[in-house]
Amino acid sequence: MPERAHVTSLDALEAFRSSLIIYLTKARPTLDEASSDLLRMRVWLQDDQRNFWEQQVRRRARVLEQAEQALFGARLSNLRETTDAEQVAVQRARRALQEAEAKLKRVKQWSREFDSRIEPLGRQLDTLRNVLATDMPHAVAYLAQAIKTLSDYAGIAAAPGGAGVSEPSAPNPAPDAGAAAAAPGGAP
Repeated sequence: MPERAHVTSLDALEAFRSSLIIYLTKARPTLDEASSDLLRMRVWLQDDQRNFWEQQVRRRARVLEQAEQALFGARLSNLRETTDAEQVAVQRARRALQEAEAKLKRVKQWSREFDSRIEPLGRQLDTLRNVLATDMPHAVAYLAQAIKTLSDYAGIAAAPGGAGVSEPSAPNPAPDAGAAAAAPGGAP
């Protein structure tokens, strides 16, 4: 007959099951938040930042054009000489326009690279979300069933003479003649 299992504590399994349920309730919202952060980042980069820097390029180009017209007008006019302030304004406007163009170029580059860099991470998030949504609830149910089964087994094995599991009993000593004679109402 095979040896019986020594079930010592079901509390450890129940504690693990409880911890797994708590983990699931915290992990799912965290993954949803991470996914929404990725979506917000994509919208921010491809829409908000792109529009912002395109507007900045147009605005700064107008400022540069106005500064260049003021400088050109001063040069054409024989009445006065160009001032350092007008030249500095043109240089400042030109640098601001170059900065906006460089940032717009970077935003466009990041927009192109965003999907290729973030997509593998997004797929990993989706895989983890699927595991948490399908596999882990099955694991929780399996643990609950295992706890119930082990509990039932431990209860049956602990009950003396329990049905289904026979406890090994001590061998009965061979009856000797003196014991039979000493029995009340003993038979000869």
